[in-house]
Amino acid sequence: MSAPPSGPSGAARIVARLPLFQELNDDQLSGVVAASREIRLAKGAMLFQKGDRARGFFVIMSGQVKLAFPSLQGSEKVVEILGPGQSFGEALMFMDRPYPVFAEAVVDAVLLEIPQRPVVELLDSDPAFARAMLAGLAKRLHGLVQDVESYTTRSSAQRLIGYLLQQAADVADGAVTITLPASKAVVASRLNLTPETLSRVFHELTEHGLLEVRGREIVVPDIAALRTFEG
Repeated sequence: MSAPPSGPSGAARIVARLPLFQELNDDQLSGVVAASREIRLAKGAMLFQKGDRARGFFVIMSGQVKLAFPSLQGSEKVVEILGPGQSFGEALMFMDRPYPVFAEAVVDAVLLEIPQRPVVELLDSDPAFARAMLAGLAKRLHGLVQDVESYTTRSSAQRLIGYLLQQAADVADGAVTITLPASKAVVASRLNLTPETLSRVFHELTEHGLLEVRGREIVVPDIAALRTFEG
C-alpha cells in the first residue's frame, strides 16, 4: 500500500478534491480538517458494525473499504468497494439512525472521520455547500438505483462487463490491464453473483478472446471490443 499524504495538509488536499468540499475557502476547509480525526485500519479490521450509531462520515485517504451486510445464509452481500478519495456515510449522520451495513478494510487503509458538527455549521452558513451536499447525495441515490436495475435486468456477463468498464472508465480504446480492487469472491458479491457464476463468466469471456485472467489482474486486449460485446 502506498503511503497516504501525511499531516493536516495531506488530509486537506484529499478533502478539497471531494465534490462536496470543492467550493469551500481555505478557512472553511481548515476548520473541517481540524475537527476530523485520522483512523488507521489493518486489512480485515472493522470500521463499524451494522447497527452502530452514525456520528459523522468518512473519507478514504489510502487503501480500500467494503460496505456490506450479513445475509440470512451467514454469508455477506457487498454493497460497495470504495478506494482513495471516496467518501461514505454522509446521509446517515443526519438521520439519527444506525448504520445498515458494516465497513471493513479490504487492505490496510487510512481514513479521515469528519464529524457532524462542522458539516452542520457549513450547511447553516453556506447555501452553496448545502447545494453541493444535496447533489452528492442525489448522485449516490442514482447510483444505487442503477445497481438495482443492473441486478434485475442485465445478464451475469453484462454485469461483469459493466463493472470492468467502470474500472477502466478513463480508457477509450486499446488494451488495458485492470486490477480488481478486492478478491473475486468480494467482487462477485458486489455484482450479486455467486463466486461460481463469476468464474464461469470470466471463462466464457476468455474463450471469446475478450479477457485474460491472471489472478486479480484482468487483461483486456481491446476495451472497445469488450464494450460492444453482447453477452
